[in-house]
Amino acid sequence: MKKILVPTDFSVQAENALKVAAQLAKKHDGEIYLLHLLDLPLDLIDPTQPQKGDLPEALFFMKLAHQRFDEVLKRDYLKGVKVHETVEFHGAFDGIMEISKKHECDVIIMGSSGAEGIKEIFIGSNTEKVVRHSSIPVMVIKKEIPNFNVEKFVFATDLDTETIPKFKEAVAFAKELGTIVELVMINTANKFRTSTEIEERLEKYTNDIDDNDYHFSIYNDVNVETGILNYGKKIDADLIGISTHGRQGIAHFINGSLSEDLVNHAKRPIVTFKI
Repeated sequence: MKKILVPTDFSVQAENALKVAAQLAKKHDGEIYLLHLLDLPLDLIDPTQPQKGDLPEALFFMKLAHQRFDEVLKRDYLKGVKVHETVEFHGAFDGIMEISKKHECDVIIMGSSGAEGIKEIFIGSNTEKVVRHSSIPVMVIKKEIPNFNVEKFVFATDLDTETIPKFKEAVAFAKELGTIVELVMINTANKFRTSTEIEERLEKYTNDIDDNDYHFSIYNDVNVETGILNYGKKIDADLIGISTHGRQGIAHFINGSLSEDLVNHAKRPIVTFKI
């Protein structure tokens, strides 16, 4: 966790994410890439375009962003942390993806206030898009966490062999945080599995994992999302991890995305690992 990307719109939620990133950077001797994206019309930022360019206006927004950066960088919680100030002219989603690859970041930490009801379906959020597409782990922070000390890290699984590589990533992630994985399978009436079937699948799933790196539980509930949330509450989890398929288009609309639902509804921090 040496390179942490934190996109910011200077909101309270973004600052909550930055505070967590600062704590992790201090613990791991890491650095933060603090990114603000200016999504402006092309004719404002490129005077060579056929429409009339207005470079002074673009420069005004750039200057304003740097002023807000100056204010943020004076925060006490950033003392001793190396922060790279980055302002780019990009659409938010594309810019986050590009910068994370450019600087070979290890994790993206984003703030989110969540979404409810029809807004989730038709509007979505940049956080959801990043969760769906990012090839590196994405941690989503909802509220201020003065002491981000992860002792209980839940990783939800259906024990499908497809997600084994993501489980291994979660184990490595947990080690960096100084803890083990609380591996949990949510058993539901619609996808009920017998104890024998679960034991057989678990043996294959954890074949290459040291027994000391995880603890396994089964939790029964009405559906998977509710089960994950209730299990996290039961053990007072500090962080909940899940793998995501990154579905797109009609498949995403029909099947939905458990990871995005959790990002929207969970009050606890979420970290996603894309399959």
